Amino acid sequence: MVRLVKALWRGYTRMFSGWTRIALAALLGVVLGVGGFTVYYSGVTGYLGDDPATCANCHAMDEQYEAWQRGSHHDVATCNSCHAPHDNLVYKYINKADNGFWHSLKFTFQNYPENIQIREHNREITEAACLYCHGDFVDQATNSSTHKDETVSCIRCHDGVGHMR
Repeated sequence: MVRLVKALWRGYTRMFSGWTRIALAALLGVVLGVGGFTVYYSGVTGYLGDDPATCANCHAMDEQYEAWQRGSHHDVATCNSCHAPHDNLVYKYINKADNGFWHSLKFTFQNYPENIQIREHNREITEAACLYCHGDFVDQATNSSTHKDETVSCIRCHDGVGHMR
């Protein structure tokens, strides 16, 4: 693989000579420098962790972060506990990247509603997270005669649990 990359790079750089090569090197340096600065300045590596303060980096999440601090799950769960999949590490980071992309895009263009809304697939992930932690308790509730043959939504009745309002 390394040989292939080296061969491709040599073939690519042979296409250029003289000032074109210098301009290409300068352009590559600018792209790498701006890219590195962007990664450093945005603190993107923080998004790989589990610190809820990272989710509140953009002002759009201030209300949710402050509500989580007052909520009942504050001492036992982080943002990832409820909003990231528990069943697959790869899917967890794909989901985080997907959410991060849309969050940053909407935040950059200031194109998000005043009260941010959860997307349907994130709602499903959150419902699954409820069951992940409270499965035994929920199993009793969903199999009771009151909710027999009914799809029970945790969030529908307990929407303020994670983010006390």
